[in-house]
Parts: sequence; C-alpha cells; structure tokens
Amino acid sequence: MNNFVFWSPTKFVFGRDTESRTGALAREFGGRKVLLVYGGGSVVRSGLLDRVKASLSASGIEWEEMGGIQPNPTDDRVYEGIELVRSRNIDMLIAVGGGSVIDTAKGIACGVPYEGDFWDFYCGKKIVEKALPVGVVLTIPAAGSEGSGNSVITKRDGLIKLSLRTESALRPKFAVMNPELTFTLPPYQTACGIVDMMVHIMERYFTNTPDVEITDRVAEGVLIAIMEEAPKVMCDPENYEARANIMWSGTLAHNGVCGTGRAEDWSSHFIEHEISAIYNVAHGAGLAVVVPAWMQYVAGVNPVKVAQFARRVMGVVSQGDDKSVAAEGIKRLKDFFMSIGMPVTFKELGIDNPDIERLVAKLHEHKGERIGGYVKLSADDTIKIYEMMQ
Repeated sequence: MNNFVFWSPTKFVFGRDTESRTGALAREFGGRKVLLVYGGGSVVRSGLLDRVKASLSASGIEWEEMGGIQPNPTDDRVYEGIELVRSRNIDMLIAVGGGSVIDTAKGIACGVPYEGDFWDFYCGKKIVEKALPVGVVLTIPAAGSEGSGNSVITKRDGLIKLSLRTESALRPKFAVMNPELTFTLPPYQTACGIVDMMVHIMERYFTNTPDVEITDRVAEGVLIAIMEEAPKVMCDPENYEARANIMWSGTLAHNGVCGTGRAEDWSSHFIEHEISAIYNVAHGAGLAVVVPAWMQYVAGVNPVKVAQFARRVMGVVSQGDDKSVAAEGIKRLKDFFMSIGMPVTFKELGIDNPDIERLVAKLHEHKGERIGGYVKLSADDTIKIYEMMQ
C-alpha cells in the first residue's frame, strides 16, 4: 500500500426534507450572500428552488441566481458566474442540481479570487490555492462532485474537456442529500448516474499497487451494492431505500476513500471525455460504451485485476485462466449495463460514424503520449479501444 493523504471535510446532511436546512448550513459556513447555481426547469417546477430560497431567507441570507446550466458544462457559464459574483459581492456558491451544476459552481469558486483566467487551473498551468466556499443541494446522484474536490469543464473553443482535481480547496463545505429529490429523475438519467459512479470506483480499483486488500474490498462491496440496488430503482423510482443507497454510493465512489493507498487509472474517463466533448452525449452513457472495450483491451495485456473483478464482483466462478475469466466478467458487465438501458456501442450511443482519428488526436493532445495507470496506453492502443466500441 502507498502512502496517502485522505481529506474529506464535507458535512453531509442526508435524509428526508433536509433541503430545509440549507440556510442554516450556509450561515454555519460563513455565507451571507450566495449565488444559487442550477440547471434546467426541474428544480423550479418541483418547488425545490423555492424551498431552498425560503430556507436562506429564514437564516437571513441574501441570494442571486444563475440558472440554465447544461450537461457537459462549458467555460462561458463559468466566466459569467465569476463576473456576477464579483459585481454583487457574493461570498458563497450553492449548487442545486447534479454534477454539471456543482462543477460549474466550483469553476466559479476558484476563478473569483484568482487574477488570471480560471482555465489556467483546468489546463494545469496553476494550482488552486483558494476558492469561495461551495455548498450543494444534490438532485442527481452520479458524478460524486458533492463529496470531491474535482470539477470537469469543457472549453467551447476547441471543445476541450478537462478535469481539475484538488485535495481540499474545492471540496464542498456541505452537501444536502435528500433521496426523495431523485424520485422524478428520468430512467435514462438514473442509469447514466449508476454507470458514472461505478466507473469512478473502477478507475481506482484497476491498479498495479500491491497489498491494497482493504480498499479492494471497499470498492468491491460498493460496486456489488450498486448493482443490487440499481434494478430496484429502475423498477420502482420511488423506492426510498433503494434511492438512498444509490445516492450514498455515488458519494462514496468519488470522495477518495476507494483510492487510498493505490495508484489510480482514469484512462476510461479520459477516453470518454473526448466523446462527450465532441458529440455532447451523456457522460455516463459514454462510459458504458468505453469501459467494456477498455477492459477487454487491457485484459489482453494484464488480466490479473480484471479477472479478480470478474470473480469478486461479477460472480464468475470458473476456475479457468485469468483471460477467460476476465472475458466472462466483461460480458456480464455489458449485460448489466444493457439491463438498465445503457448503450454499449457507438451506434447505440447515437454515433453512427465516429471520427476515431480526431478522438485519438485530441485525447493525446490533451493527456499526453501515454495515458492510464493499469496499462499505459499510447495512440496505437487507444485507436484500437475506440474501434472496439463500434
């Protein structure tokens, strides 16, 4: 096991009606005037935004609004938010929504106190040293951004989708998590979230670091629980207990606990980011296409951990060699994705003629000549992985 630092200071307030505590939580963490960042009309139509505003008013907190954040959030909205926060003397951001909304709020939070271009942080020119506090009222369990220091933004000029990782500066101060707020999520969006959280765990699970049995077992346990709860949620969207388990799984998948003491991979996310940047598909759906192809390719090179995943998570009991066991595990994973309505090919994703040459060129332009940790992948490797998705 490697040396590590695990930092998870977010205060999680979980359960029914917890959105009523938003104002008190904002005040607890120093908020006096906040910017409410949210997405489409669902938080308005459901009355959630009004309940959050009422909670803020009850705690004597003023607010401004910035709505309309879209999936695969873009830099133009971050610039807009930075300008608004600076001009209105706002001292906290509260994201009401899912990963795209939270990531936008984080981009604004680090951009406000910085004299340069916030994009410097995402492209690696600068390290985030300070940021405005961020709070979250979570409505979509998927990205895990409510419990992580990470953010993903797409730069419109060039369609460059990059992730930012911070140890502490961008971890939300609090996250309000009411599973009832997820009852009305469309099935496709629910399934995309399930895949996203599963892959967040897999990116940490597939490692060559030895003697990480504890985090292996934590990762395996959460993955198994997700796959047991997912059919319940898909069948009965208002099953509170199943929704609660899925919501908490999304947080545990990405708050860092599954990655402690080990080298991580992240090549599947890098490969998918180029797909969703160019074709604007749902990130979770893109991952459902990428991951089985990635697993199939790397199992041909280094099957050990893929075979362990097949045996411990996918329930493969065959005593065959690691490559054959891995192949069966990958098949079962694809079957699971399909069972919850996810695509597993480019065509099913709605991309009939993917520009693989462009995808590969952009991937290695943004992430370097070789990507990943479990198996180092060159452009010759990633072109084969993209081709396996067809």
